[in-house]
Amino acid sequence: MAITRDKKQALVAELSELFANAKGTAGAAYTGLSVADMQELRALARDAGVTIKVVKNRLVRVALNQDSKFKDADTSLLTGQLIYAFSHDDEVAPAQVLAKFAKKNDALKLVVGFDGSGSTLNTAAVTTLANLPSKDQLRGQLVGVLAAPLTQFLGVANGAGRGFVQVLSQRAEAL
Repeated sequence: MAITRDKKQALVAELSELFANAKGTAGAAYTGLSVADMQELRALARDAGVTIKVVKNRLVRVALNQDSKFKDADTSLLTGQLIYAFSHDDEVAPAQVLAKFAKKNDALKLVVGFDGSGSTLNTAAVTTLANLPSKDQLRGQLVGVLAAPLTQFLGVANGAGRGFVQVLSQRAEAL
């Protein structure tokens, strides 16, 4: 059943809003995925705060052309059946969600991405983006790097005091 013109216009408006507010967007070819696989992908995306949309590429092109920052975006990679993942909070989350799911399902292939500034990312760039650590992992690494010198200093400071106490206790035992 064909979609009416009003529904298409509403869908284009929704897509325009998603692209305008998204910090990162990733697209993947999903030919060969079952309905159960798609539901699993949607649940995984929902848990990560990522919105998943399956729409015609022509409607995506129209939505991109409506936003001034995406007017110059390269849409030549928008071919075949694509699923789009959007995130308003994290630049790498859409690519990571799709890549994580693609590891379990060979039918899903990363194809294209768009960053918040309107630039188009090719397949290699999206794959590289997907392999980056998440914001929480980066924060954890930063805390570890910042805490390491303090931890080592406290170990040295406690070691000197501990050594002094051991010398005193051995001296007391000797007397």
